[in-house]
Amino acid sequence: MITALLTTPVLACNSTLLDQNFRKLAAEETVNLCQAYAGKVVLVVNTASKCGYTPQYEGLEQLFEKYQSQGLVVLGFPSNDFLGQEPGTEAEIQDFCRLTYDVKFPMFEKTPVKKEHAHPFYVQLAEVSSTYPQWNFHKYLIGRDGKFITHFTPHTKPSDPMIVTAIEQALQQ
Repeated sequence: MITALLTTPVLACNSTLLDQNFRKLAAEETVNLCQAYAGKVVLVVNTASKCGYTPQYEGLEQLFEKYQSQGLVVLGFPSNDFLGQEPGTEAEIQDFCRLTYDVKFPMFEKTPVKKEHAHPFYVQLAEVSSTYPQWNFHKYLIGRDGKFITHFTPHTKPSDPMIVTAIEQALQQ
């Protein structure tokens, strides 16, 4: 066991984009995205529980379950920026996600994403993608190297071939 630990390569995090600290949803534990997800393909999504796109939680969870073993992680960031469609407490959001959609992918603290008051992580995502989220369930794909690959608008479902193909290509890198 000790030999395995000594010979297992440690993935260094060289991504300034992912070098962000977030608190886990409804918890006190803080996670550095770069340290936690170095070497993974990351799909970042701003979420909401009372939105017409809320059923996308199901598709996001399916992507996570299907590709997790190959190195994909989906990260959910609840936001109340669009017509107050995420009004609940973090505990309420967590319960809703688990009970309604059986969400197992990591979810983080409520996060502002709109240009006027965006969290620095979303400012960086907007800088590299040339777009801020215009609504809930905007998706950003980040490669294993921590660099931005592409983004998808909210109306693009997680099962859309564009998203699936982009994820599969990123996982092969």
